[in-house]
Amino acid sequence: MTDNLRGSLFMMLAMLGFGIEDAFFKAATGIGLSPGLGTVQFGLTAMALYALYARHKRVPLWDPHYLRKGLLIRTGFEICGRLFFALSLAYTPLATTSAILQAAPLVVMAAAGLILGEKIGPRRWAAMAVGFVGVLLIIRPSPSGIEANAIFALLGMIGFAGRDVATRTAPPHIHPAQLGVLGFGVVTVAGLVILAFEGIPAAPTAPQALLICGTAIAGVIGYTALTAAMRTGEVSVVAPFRYSRLLVALILAYTVFGERPDAMTLAGAALIVGSGTYSLWRDGRARRESSGN
Repeated sequence: MTDNLRGSLFMMLAMLGFGIEDAFFKAATGIGLSPGLGTVQFGLTAMALYALYARHKRVPLWDPHYLRKGLLIRTGFEICGRLFFALSLAYTPLATTSAILQAAPLVVMAAAGLILGEKIGPRRWAAMAVGFVGVLLIIRPSPSGIEANAIFALLGMIGFAGRDVATRTAPPHIHPAQLGVLGFGVVTVAGLVILAFEGIPAAPTAPQALLICGTAIAGVIGYTALTAAMRTGEVSVVAPFRYSRLLVALILAYTVFGERPDAMTLAGAALIVGSGTYSLWRDGRARRESSGN
């Protein structure tokens, strides 16, 4: 098995894990669990699993670099992403939330060009514009404004994109297990912020708690597989399989939650996935040409 094939399989496993994570969380909030309390339980459970992994790898749970500017910026964006994504999962159709999330790589690419100074050609800028048209088809702004629940998904996507851009400046010595502990600690903080506005919620029932445990396990599997994917094979080959998350979400939305996305939502999702895949392909081609391969 080649590295590219192995990396692609890891990426599809990661997206399957994230899709199941989203479905578990939406199911838990759908039977009455407070989004804030669910997010806190999710973060604490996944953080505990990563803490065990960190101990197994003999890496410290705390690193002074967590308080450096780059990781603080990353943490701030992740709090924003986790907070609004949790609200979006609770109150917005799963298919809509997942479709808007697929625009994150396009935002990352745009930010890399505008903020980090990476060279981006006119074709990739055009592809990004097409992807953002896809986002508009899904959220459908009108003179009366944008549906409030769609704004949750949009802000969550921007938060995750900012996190990914900030990750590029993270110290290379930080172990993936440490980033996992930090990342899910941030999930817990996001849940506490939501709780501050919700008030004191009722204690979770056994089915709700089990669903959130499933959320945490699926999330850890997804995060671990994603790390393996990005370290195996060529990024330009592996990264496009990130869009398989949308396929997982659409299947789960249809079979589990009875959602029926309309034609405009599906068209917007197709534009986002198509433009993102093209942008990643052009990026890989440009890198190969610059290296003389």
